[in-house]
Amino acid sequence: MMQQGKQLTAEMFRPVADRFCDAEAINRPQISYWADVWRRLQRNKLAMVGLGVIITLFVMALIGPYVSSYTYDKQNFAEKNMYPGQAHWFGTDSSGRDIFTRIWYGARISLFIGIMAALIDFVLGVLYGGIAGLKGGRVDNMMMRMAEVLYGVPYLLMVILLMVVMGPGIWTIIIAMTLTGWIPMARLVRGQVLQLKQQEYVQAARVLGADTGWILRKHVIPNTMGPILVNVTLTVPAAIFAEATLSFLGLGIPAPQASWGTMANDALVSLLVGHAYQLFIPGFFISLTMFAFNVLGDGMRDALDPRMRK
Repeated sequence: MMQQGKQLTAEMFRPVADRFCDAEAINRPQISYWADVWRRLQRNKLAMVGLGVIITLFVMALIGPYVSSYTYDKQNFAEKNMYPGQAHWFGTDSSGRDIFTRIWYGARISLFIGIMAALIDFVLGVLYGGIAGLKGGRVDNMMMRMAEVLYGVPYLLMVILLMVVMGPGIWTIIIAMTLTGWIPMARLVRGQVLQLKQQEYVQAARVLGADTGWILRKHVIPNTMGPILVNVTLTVPAAIFAEATLSFLGLGIPAPQASWGTMANDALVSLLVGHAYQLFIPGFFISLTMFAFNVLGDGMRDALDPRMRK
């Protein structure tokens, strides 16, 4: 029985189907996978700081040498070992060269070596590991044993042999890094492929007559892109640090070219006489670059992990 004073309205007599037909409608706009990855990456403040540092380094590597009026290779012994100041923002080295200009010129070489090494490792590792994982059996066993034998060659010995054959230079360092640097990527891709090849859509593609290259391009690589991208972001700082180590040992970029490793090597003599800033500045930029790429890689790992989706 209706309570006294309560008015009857037309809404009370609407059919239930009309009233609640949109109750299960999806009102949230659709978002693509990569847009969702970018949205989750933006929530990671430390990863975004790393991305901002990387972008800044790339921009300064392009325009930094032109900001200063000095050149990276001009020696001026009348101004050697000058501390940072208005004339030379980062000071000068033992040959009177402007460290600010050399830092950003060296950033070009260090970042170029890191990016090229990562790209070559990406291409070789994905192709080699993808083919080994898809073929399986005897082909997989033979390919991975060959990779393990190559990976067992001492890295420093390989660098020295290439220096003797090719001479010191940027491409010598890149080739030395990538001769065995692609093998960890190949192992990662092979492990992912061994899991994916058991999926129904891959088996269906084989039944329909798709060849290995098509399956690798259409199914395997897109579904393994998350771990691959994380590995690439971690390969770049490793390559930069390896180049700095080789240059510090005297096996890197020949003079008068500059990289952060060669600048740290040149600063050893000045360190003994009290000019520590010449070693601190390139060491700071090496550490900053490695930090930026590592925190970005950690952020991408979390953003690409489907278990972290909400």
